[in-house]
Amino acid sequence: ELQEQLRRLESDKESLSLQVAVLTDQVDAQSEKINDLEKAFSEQKRQLTASEDLLQREMLTRSSLETQKLELLAVVSELKRHETALERDNIELRDRLAEEKRRNKPPLAPRTHLYPTASTPTSMVDMSRGISPSPSPVSLVHSPRKPEYNDISPSYQKIGGGQYRSLPREHQTSGELSSARRAVVFGRPPEHPRCSSVPNLAETEIIVVNDKEKDENAYQKEPSPLLQGSAPKGIRKILGRIKRSGSGNLDDIPAEEPFTRGGVRSTAGPRLCGDTQVSVRNEKPFAEWTTDNVCDWLKEMGLDGSLTEARRWVKSGQILLSATPQEIDKELNIKNALLRKKLHLCLEAERGSTGSGGDPMLEWAGRLEPGWVLRWLDDIGLPQYKAAFMSARLDGRVLHRLTLDDIYGLHIGLALHLASIRAGIQVLRKEKFDPHCLVRRSDPENEADERVELWTNHRVMEWLRVVDLAEYAPNLRGSGVHGGLMVHEDRFTDTLLASLLSIPNEKTLLRRHLSTHFKELLGSDIIQKKRESEATLGYVPLTTNLKIKLPKKSQFTLKRKKSKYDLEDGELVCPLNDSNKSNLSA
Repeated sequence: ELQEQLRRLESDKESLSLQVAVLTDQVDAQSEKINDLEKAFSEQKRQLTASEDLLQREMLTRSSLETQKLELLAVVSELKRHETALERDNIELRDRLAEEKRRNKPPLAPRTHLYPTASTPTSMVDMSRGISPSPSPVSLVHSPRKPEYNDISPSYQKIGGGQYRSLPREHQTSGELSSARRAVVFGRPPEHPRCSSVPNLAETEIIVVNDKEKDENAYQKEPSPLLQGSAPKGIRKILGRIKRSGSGNLDDIPAEEPFTRGGVRSTAGPRLCGDTQVSVRNEKPFAEWTTDNVCDWLKEMGLDGSLTEARRWVKSGQILLSATPQEIDKELNIKNALLRKKLHLCLEAERGSTGSGGDPMLEWAGRLEPGWVLRWLDDIGLPQYKAAFMSARLDGRVLHRLTLDDIYGLHIGLALHLASIRAGIQVLRKEKFDPHCLVRRSDPENEADERVELWTNHRVMEWLRVVDLAEYAPNLRGSGVHGGLMVHEDRFTDTLLASLLSIPNEKTLLRRHLSTHFKELLGSDIIQKKRESEATLGYVPLTTNLKIKLPKKSQFTLKRKKSKYDLEDGELVCPLNDSNKSNLSA
C-alpha cells in the first residue's frame, strides 16, 4: 500500500509539474501581450498629445484671425464715418458757396433775341473763339462811342483796368479761353431749393439771362447803327455770357476764398450720407410760410404723395399750426401712420417753439434726422430693421414718442429687441438727444468711454475682445446688445449674455469668466438692482426668443373711447415719467 501511495503521489507530482509548466508558458504569453498593449497605448497617447497641440494652435490662429477681422471691421467703420463727415462738410461748403453767390449776385443784363437761344455746343465754342456761329439777321460790333444803353446794370460797366465784371479780359490766357470753350449748357436750374428726399447727384449748368421783357422790347424798338455786319465782340458777348452753377469759371469766386474740394469744381457723386439735407427752412416764422415753403418742407420730410392736396388746402403755415390732427389727416390724406405721426410731432414742435408749451424734448429730438436714426440702429445692434425705419423716414421726434403700435408697424416682435430700443431711447433722452454722445470705439482720453451706458454694439464687442472672448464677439451682431441695455434693463443678466454669445452650458469655466467680467464692468450697485428685480413677484426673465405680448383690449368698456391722437405715457415704448419700468413682455 505504501508503494502504491508513493506511485500515486509521483504521478500527481508529474501532472502538477506539467500544469506548472503550462501555466508558466501562459504567463509569459500574457506578459508579452501586456507589453505590446502598453507600447500601443503609449503610441496612442503620443498621437493624442500631438493632436491636442495642433488643435490648440488652430484655436489660437482662429482667435487671432477673428481679432484681426474685428479690428479691420472697426477700421472700415471708422473710415466710412470719416467719409460721411467729409461728404457732409462738402455739402455744407457747397451750400454756403451757393448762398454767398446768390447774395453777391449782380443784377443781370436784359435778354435780346439777336441770336438763337437754342444754340449747339459747337456754336458756343465758336462764339467764344470770336467766330459768328451762324448767319444772323443782325450782329453786334464794337463802336468807339458809348452806346445809348444807359439802363444796363452798373455791374456790367467797366471797372478798374478796363474789365467787365462778367466778361474776361480781352488779353486772357489760353487756359481761360479753353475754360470758356468748355462752358456748355446742359440743363436748367431747379425752381425750388433741393430737399433731402431728392438725391443731390449733380449740379446744373445754366446761362445767366434776365426776363425783363420791357427792356428787351426797348432795345428792339430803337434801331442802332451798331446792329450791322458780323463781329465777334461787343455787348453780344455780355448777353451770351455762359456760367456754370456747379463748376467752370473760377473768376466769379472771391480771391480770399480758397479753392477746396467740394467747392466749385468738385465732381458730384452719389451721396453716402442719407441724412444730409439741404434744408428748405427760411428765416420767416412758420406761420408766415407760403404754400411753396410748406410744400418744400413736406417734401423734405418724405410726404411727396401729399403735395397736391397741400397745394390745394394749405395757403400758409398758420393753417397747419391751427388745424387739428383730424383735419390734417382728412385734407392731406397721409396713408403711412408713422409719416402722419411725424408730421403731427413736427407741428407740435413748431407750436412749442412759438411759446405755447409742449414737450421740451421734441426740440432736442428734432436734431436727429432719418439718416442718423439709421446709423443709430447700427449702434444699438439692430441693423435688420433699417428697411422698415427707412420706409417711414423715422426721425428723432418719432423715436422719442415711439409707441407699441408703432413697434408692431415696424415688424419688431422680440422682447429683447424692444428692450434694446427702449434702453437706447432712454440714453438719448438722458443725453438730451446729443448726436455725438455714443461711444463707438475705446478711447482712454475720452471720459465718456468710462460710461458703459453710452457704449454701442461695436464697443461691447471690443470689450469682449479685451476679456479674451474674441471668438464669441461676432455673435452679438444683430442681437441688440449695447451699453444702455446692459445698464438700464434689469432683466439683462450675464446668463442672457452668455446665451446670446452661444457659449455652451457645459463650458462652465467660460461662463463663470464672462460673469466675473460682466459684474466688474457694471458695478455692484447695478448688479444688486438686477438681483432685487429678480426677487420681485411676477418677474419674467428675458430670453433670446421671448415674444412681445400686449394685454388684450376689451371690446366693451364704460370708459371714453380714446382717440388715436391721444398719447399717454403708458403707451410709449420708453415712458416719459419712468423709463426703467416698462415690462411689456409678460
